[in-house]
Amino acid sequence: MPWSTRELAELTGTTVNTIRHYHRLGLLAEPERRSNGYKQYGIRHLVGLLRVRRLAELGVGLTQIGRTDMAGDHARDSLRNLDAELAGRIERLEKARSDIAAILTDDAPADAPAGFTAVASRLSEADSAIIHIYSRLYDADALEDVRAMVDADTDAVSARLEGLPPDADEAARAGLAEQLAPIVARNLIDFPWLRAPESRLSQPGHVTRRTLVEAMLELYNPAQLDVLSRAGILADERVRALDQPVENAD
Repeated sequence: MPWSTRELAELTGTTVNTIRHYHRLGLLAEPERRSNGYKQYGIRHLVGLLRVRRLAELGVGLTQIGRTDMAGDHARDSLRNLDAELAGRIERLEKARSDIAAILTDDAPADAPAGFTAVASRLSEADSAIIHIYSRLYDADALEDVRAMVDADTDAVSARLEGLPPDADEAARAGLAEQLAPIVARNLIDFPWLRAPESRLSQPGHVTRRTLVEAMLELYNPAQLDVLSRAGILADERVRALDQPVENAD
């Protein structure tokens, strides 16, 4: 019994346009036409279309179907490669589902940095942006330490830094730097790699330095940058003092 294009589409669960597309790609032979000019498909077309659909369901690309002997060794290699690709895709999808679950559980913004949903509400817009950038510059262990730093951070000091106006006076800057310095010093002690981060970089050092400088200049105002610089200097002095050996009195 011959089928029309529409009948064949309905029988195989596809569309007329898909069948026409397969004809254009050479995946399905063109049938003979009836006296009225309509195509008439037979069993070989039905089976051919079902085979193409089956391979497409497995994820084999249409261009690959057309140029590969799907019963040969090359086809098996192609399927192995496809299986590995699908496994990677599934892993990415499972990771996405896990991230979505964390966002919903923690009621975090949808664009919160991965792994930081639990503390996202405590991050300023600038800090969130910096952490997004960190995710491209540092390895997973370093990001885990950054999460610990954020978790232990003092909200009051962070809020003062976030609200510091660009024209903040000297007293405000100096006072905030003094408050921030112990926090920075604690991080330098708890996470020594911060003083020599080369081993934790996922990008070349010059790329990391340039990116961070540009980011800081873009995301923080001059007063905030001044406070961060002063706090860093004070913290470094404290850590260096702790590193000095204590001399025994005679």
